[in-house]
Amino acid sequence: MFPKGGMGNFMKQAKEMQSKMAKAQEEIKLLEGEGSTGGGLVKICINGKRELISVKIEDEVLKEEKDIVEDLILVAVNQAISDINKKIEDTMNTASGGMLGKSGFPGI
Repeated sequence: MFPKGGMGNFMKQAKEMQSKMAKAQEEIKLLEGEGSTGGGLVKICINGKRELISVKIEDEVLKEEKDIVEDLILVAVNQAISDINKKIEDTMNTASGGMLGKSGFPGI
């Protein structure tokens, strides 16, 4: 089933992959994704756990109608989520040597 020494090599590679993935998961915690709208009037920052870490709204935005402010925030949050998801995917693909493809691991 395995060539001579194959099982040992397989186990060694599996251990290396496990180590790389654990390191990647630690790196992901440190990542930050950003989104902004209205030419930078609303800025959102999100971490690798997909938690909001900052929301910045310029004073002039607060003079706008409520639905406009809500839309600006919504778009900025969605951009930040998209940005962090891309960074997480890139980190996991680097750690796996591209073995995960575009799907990665669900929930990571």
